[in-house]
Amino acid sequence: MALILKGAPAAAALTEELRARAEKLKDVGVIPALAIVRVGERPDDLAYERGAMKRCEKAGIEVKRFILPADCGKEQLLDVIRSINADQALHGCLLFKPLPDRDAEAEACALLDPAKDVDCITGGSVSAVFSGQGSGFPPCTAQAVMEILKYYGYELKGKKAVVIGRSMVIGKPVSMMLLAEDATVTICHSKTGGLAEICRGADYLIAAVGRAGMVTKEFTNPEQVIIDVGINFDADGNMCGDVLFSEAEPLVSAITPVPGGVGTVTSTVLAKHVIEAAEKKYRIL
Repeated sequence: MALILKGAPAAAALTEELRARAEKLKDVGVIPALAIVRVGERPDDLAYERGAMKRCEKAGIEVKRFILPADCGKEQLLDVIRSINADQALHGCLLFKPLPDRDAEAEACALLDPAKDVDCITGGSVSAVFSGQGSGFPPCTAQAVMEILKYYGYELKGKKAVVIGRSMVIGKPVSMMLLAEDATVTICHSKTGGLAEICRGADYLIAAVGRAGMVTKEFTNPEQVIIDVGINFDADGNMCGDVLFSEAEPLVSAITPVPGGVGTVTSTVLAKHVIEAAEKKYRIL
């Protein structure tokens, strides 16, 4: 039976660390603060907002919300971003996407100060992920993958990591982050030939393709660690991952559950990025 890599213990340990770092900032008069920008009332945005606010509160981070109607004009949104850029008391910004107006979304992402971009929506953040230099932060979900591996003590140096998924939200950035830890990384996707065979050779398999149950027992080996990033819903409306858990779990060394795995850590990573943004701004490390 596999070790179940639950996200809650990793999130709790990271939150304790962040609370101590927030207190250190407050000792010198800096209160770490996050701006949340939400356009409209999408249920998934509202759910993540609640989770983010709760986690930030636990970590000692203040949150200021900027709520705009779904039919707001582009300039109204851009004015909000400009105000966040100019506000020295706000250290990070979370802009919920996608927006109803994609042109406005693109301009807002381009306008945001990369130093306040805590979820990799600006070109500066993307550049930092791929080059290892510059302002900004990786996507929170991609970072959550790394936090889980770190918490459970997995060594990546010299190991073979296979990532299924090539999105800029998870697949590509997490591949760069694994590479930075000296793993040998193979990036695959739904159209990769011989996918199961490639995955069977992986020490670490990161499933982030967005297809329920795509990863079956044919993809596994007994020493493998599987990180399932997929968020899908089965025919009965139950949340499930990209991995067919019932087949993979008995055959691998360790696996994250869905729900209860990577997603549990994501909002804590958001809080971590806000703390780090404040520390960088005031050179408090």
